[in-house]
Amino acid sequence: MRAAVYAGTEDVTIRDVAEPTRPGPGELTLEVSLAGICGTDASEFRRGPTMIPLNVAHPGSGHRGPTVLGHEFIGTVVGVGADVEGFSVGDRVACGAGIACGTCDRCLEGRSNLCSSYYTLGLHTDGGLAEQVNAPASCCVQIPDDLADEDAVLAQPLAIAVHALDRGKVSGDDSVLFLGMGGVGSLALAAAAARGVSKIIAADIDPEKLAAARRLGADETLLATEPDFEQRVQELAGGAGPDVVLELSGVPENFDRAVRMVRPGGRVVLVGLAKGKVEFDPLEAVLKEIEFSSSLAHVCATDIPAALEILKEPKIRREVVDRIVSLEDAIDQGLRPLAEGKVSGKVLIRLAG
Repeated sequence: MRAAVYAGTEDVTIRDVAEPTRPGPGELTLEVSLAGICGTDASEFRRGPTMIPLNVAHPGSGHRGPTVLGHEFIGTVVGVGADVEGFSVGDRVACGAGIACGTCDRCLEGRSNLCSSYYTLGLHTDGGLAEQVNAPASCCVQIPDDLADEDAVLAQPLAIAVHALDRGKVSGDDSVLFLGMGGVGSLALAAAAARGVSKIIAADIDPEKLAAARRLGADETLLATEPDFEQRVQELAGGAGPDVVLELSGVPENFDRAVRMVRPGGRVVLVGLAKGKVEFDPLEAVLKEIEFSSSLAHVCATDIPAALEILKEPKIRREVVDRIVSLEDAIDQGLRPLAEGKVSGKVLIRLAG
């Protein structure tokens, strides 16, 4: 079968690889229809390996060496392993790609994303940027009949956004500032709009991303480069500042900005991976009694179903997907331009259908 295989910095090829073995206990074999690539894939391509275990076996998966990419994908079940319940050949499923043991303390708390042996398909072992892949049934969710593949394939990245909102305890009564309107930022905003959040403020340095944010449901948009940016945020949120600030850009100085802008007693959620060390004055955070949290990945069992429900709104796909290309074009028309910053939204790879 054909697959996109990572073998090092700027070394990804579309080539023939062996088909997956018959599904083992608890596993499904999926014929992949669509897969997405994201900033993590682009970063591994341009500067990796960082997360991909190229030379040393991953402690969770045991995988080492060239890796089939793809951690955002959907497909049709073509094989069902022993002990699998609730899935049949022919089912369309979205795969969360995050694999947890199910028995450690964190898993038993419902926080499988913090599992002691957690690993991800497409990063820490072979993934779904291939014609077929084996995946644990525990990280797969059936796709509703009325949801198109092109929408459902966004379930995994949207689940990350849903998880971030939950970490920030975001509810309909809140005013929320989104710092950074990249892939996860746009999806988090769309999820907040679906929840009926009362005041949504989007900030970015790119006017085009802000225009898309408004179409996704932002009430107000601001260029983060404006000289009075912080004051404007507080004014738009009613004077005291927003109830919640989600930092989604990874820009180090935004941590301090979030502390200054959030209202007293508000919440700050760190989502973006900081591109360097973060410095801030803790005095203001203490005096304002700010609640800090962070968000990592998602919980398949809860966040993927929530994401699939939100994706019934078709405008999300229209606003966040830049292009759909074939597997053979996945590098030159997908991964490379994404790594070079020449793509404004999600890149989807069509493998079947």
